[in-house]
Amino acid sequence: MDNRLDADSSSSLSLIAAMSYGITSMAMVFINKAVLMQYSQSLTLLTVQQLATTLLIHIGRTMGYTKYKGFNLTTANKLLLISLFYNANVAFALASLKGVNIPMYIAIKRLTPLAVLIAGIFRGKRTPSLQVILSVVLTAAGVLVAALGDFSFDLVGYSMAFISVFFQTMYLVLVEKSGAEDGLSSIEIMFYNSLLSLPFLMFLIIAMGEFPSSLSLLFAKSSSFSFMLILLISLVMGIVLNYTMFLCTVVNSALTTTIVGVLKGVGSTTLGFFLLGGVEAHALNVTGLAINTAGGIWYSYAKYNQRKNKQPPRITIPDLEAHRK
Repeated sequence: MDNRLDADSSSSLSLIAAMSYGITSMAMVFINKAVLMQYSQSLTLLTVQQLATTLLIHIGRTMGYTKYKGFNLTTANKLLLISLFYNANVAFALASLKGVNIPMYIAIKRLTPLAVLIAGIFRGKRTPSLQVILSVVLTAAGVLVAALGDFSFDLVGYSMAFISVFFQTMYLVLVEKSGAEDGLSSIEIMFYNSLLSLPFLMFLIIAMGEFPSSLSLLFAKSSSFSFMLILLISLVMGIVLNYTMFLCTVVNSALTTTIVGVLKGVGSTTLGFFLLGGVEAHALNVTGLAINTAGGIWYSYAKYNQRKNKQPPRITIPDLEAHRK
């Protein structure tokens, strides 16, 4: 009876984590696009988001609202690559949003599940079932068909998006590994990621020439209530997105997180045809979305049957030192 309750609780947590990440991720695309339409300094925006995340978690720990161990240099060294890959992903994603419309941006980002699947095979992970492989390939095929319908091609924007896919794949794989092997919680991973990001981002905004003009522009924009409101929402949602993304990856897997991103992209793409400038719809776009959706549904069904037939044991290691012993 207890085992059944534990399984139900685990399944509920997995579902909640996946849905939370999907909804937050969908909203964040439009929020970032709205901010960038008024403030194009994407690296400075990312730096402010990461600084806000670090301060909020630290204050929450001081006040007793969040629980995590204090800063540990060994843990920081382990998570350094995660931080670099995460920020590279977000930086290139924000840069691509300047020149690529939302539907096509999401279409390119949907190639991430296939990249994660390939990365897992190279890492020596157990080969997924045939249904999982075919569903991911079908999802990616839908992406390519939809992308063919984009007649407002932007080479720089597309290049930025493809590079973002690579970095997103790398950090999702590393997050999954850290959560399973080191017993780190979502809050801990998020805190280290944000803190370690700051020196790297400060170097970038100076090297790329954004600073200090970006800061002056931000102060100039502060007199606009509408801009400050959307910026505040962006900061809050950035924190929520980081948390739900890491939670989904630790509770489920890197591949599940990317597939959730694919499914939420269907809604984002549909809204993207009408919001924030919109884009002209073509038969190829609609066909690609239909193929992509079919692949996502097929994947969900395959994973459900896999969990139903066999519940794999999940490693939970609350104490890293105990694990080492």
